[in-house]
Amino acid sequence: MSESDNEWLEASVTVVPEIAEAVSEVLSRYAPRGVVIETTSPGDWEHSPVTVRAYVPYDDQVSSTKRSIQAAMGHLNQIHPVPPPTFRRLTEADWSEAWKQNFHVLHIGQHIVIRPSWCDYIPRLDDVVIHLDPGMAFGTGLHPTTQMCLEALEQRVRPGDQVLDIGTGSGILAICAARLGASLVVGVDNDPVAVRMARENVRLNQVEDSVTILAGSLSNVSGQYDIIVVNILAKVIIKLLDEGLTSLLAPDGYVIATGIITDQAEAVVMAMEKQKLLLIKQQQKDDWVCLIACRNL
Repeated sequence: MSESDNEWLEASVTVVPEIAEAVSEVLSRYAPRGVVIETTSPGDWEHSPVTVRAYVPYDDQVSSTKRSIQAAMGHLNQIHPVPPPTFRRLTEADWSEAWKQNFHVLHIGQHIVIRPSWCDYIPRLDDVVIHLDPGMAFGTGLHPTTQMCLEALEQRVRPGDQVLDIGTGSGILAICAARLGASLVVGVDNDPVAVRMARENVRLNQVEDSVTILAGSLSNVSGQYDIIVVNILAKVIIKLLDEGLTSLLAPDGYVIATGIITDQAEAVVMAMEKQKLLLIKQQQKDDWVCLIACRNL
C-alpha cells in the first residue's frame, strides 16, 4: 500500500470555543498526524461551536485507541460538558483536505492577522500577519487565552524587546512578538511535538533570526526578558512562580499570564504578590482570565 492509500480514523468533538484547546490537548496524545480546531461560523467564531478533529492511524491498534479517546473525553466531561466523540474512516487524500475546509483568516486585536497557508489574503499596511496552519501543537488563535495573550503582546511589545514564551505550543505568541518588533524571542516547551511544530512555524514566518525554540522547561532558560508570557494552566503558573520565574524578568518588565479560569485568578495573583509582582491589569473573556503584572518596586 502506498502512503497515499493509508487510512485514518478521524475523531471529532464539537464544543464551545473556550474548551476547544483543552479537548485538542487531550486528543493530541493519540493523533500523530495532528489535531485541528475548526470554527463553524467564521463571522462569529467567539460564540459559535467549534469542532476539534484528531487523526489516528487505522491499524491493528485502532479499536484500543478509539476506546482510549472515548474514556479521555469522558474524564474531561466531568470537568466541563463535552459530548461523546464521533468517528469516521478516511483515506490519506480525504485527510489532507478535510481539516482545511473550515479554517479561515482570523483577525485579533487591532492589527494581528492569523492566516492559514492555503487562504488568500491581501494584508493592509499596518497588519501583523502570522502564517499558521492548524496542527498538533496547542495554540491556533481560537481560544480566548491565546487571543488575550496576542492582544497583550500587541499593547506591550516595543521594538528591541526581549520576550520569553513559556509553553510555546505552536509558537504563535513567540512569532507574534517577533512580528511586533522584539529583537530576541525564546519559546520553550517540554512537548517534543510542540517544539517541532513551533520550529516549523518559525521557519514558515521567516523569523528564525529573532526566534529560538527550546525543548525543556524553566531550568533551560537564562537571561533577562522585558516580557514573559505564560499561557498554560493556573497551577503550572503558580509552580513556575515558586521556581523562580521572576528571576528572568527585567527590572521594568511585564509578566503576561493566562490559561486561568475565573475562580483560579485570586490564587495566581497571590502567588505573584508572594514573588513581589504587582498586578496592573486583569482581562476576562468568557470564563478565562489574563493577568498582567510588573515588579512591585
